[in-house]
Amino acid sequence: MDASHGLGGHRMIGPDFDHFCRLVAERSGLVLGPEKAYLLKGRLESIVRAEGLADVAQLLARIKAAPAPALVDKCVDALATHESSFFRDGAPFELIKADLLPALLARRGPGRRLRIWCAACSSGQEPLSLAMAIHELAGPQAVRDIEILATDFSEPILAKARAGLYSDFEVRRGLSPERLQRWFRKEGDAWRADDRLSRMITYRGHNLLKGVAGLGTFDIILCRNVLIYFDAARKRLVLDDLAKALADDGALFLGSAETIMGLTSLLESAPGARGLYRKATQQLRSAAG
Repeated sequence: MDASHGLGGHRMIGPDFDHFCRLVAERSGLVLGPEKAYLLKGRLESIVRAEGLADVAQLLARIKAAPAPALVDKCVDALATHESSFFRDGAPFELIKADLLPALLARRGPGRRLRIWCAACSSGQEPLSLAMAIHELAGPQAVRDIEILATDFSEPILAKARAGLYSDFEVRRGLSPERLQRWFRKEGDAWRADDRLSRMITYRGHNLLKGVAGLGTFDIILCRNVLIYFDAARKRLVLDDLAKALADDGALFLGSAETIMGLTSLLESAPGARGLYRKATQQLRSAAG
């Protein structure tokens, strides 16, 4: 079907659609084009009904005429992909647990907090996976010395993450029976994360496109499966900001389908570990000189 049709019989590709796409990109980095028009009908239908409108075309027209921030935010949230699972693409967690954390803890020494940032944390499975791995690796004192900041631009998805409540389907995506029994308790038809995990995590609203001012420096950053939705200019902006927020000996994880090639000179890939990046050697030399 032609992407310019299918919204209640109305032609969609036009000024209202273009204006909406620009708003979405500015707020979330998500790049939409005519080939993604089919997403709007499926994902915005509930908002159309809630607003008492006939179809998505009317919704786009309303937003162009009077772009109320709350309505735009609802649309952006509906269009965002909040896919997540526990210990997703397991290699980063194994590397963090077996190599990166022990080395960082040894270099930092007792009493100095280690900071980990889960950027675009979605519904919380990634930071909880990290908290489990840390508990399994380190003793109680080391756990107290490690802080996890988990951020996302979506307040509804952050509310779910803060609640720490997951369906049977969600916990069985990535969790072994042993981890499920150790770290979650049954509540009706759902499972709630143990308070020992939740206490390690601070959830905060943050848009990656707004920079890193006020967040501080991090020893490990995970920003996985986010940049694939951005255009080159926004990828470059985010990568440069992540490099600025990374400790000199820190580690950045991107998704397996993401790369820094041709985008930033502030980072370089770490040999032997796919998706792992560190501050560029030249950048460190310049800072030291």
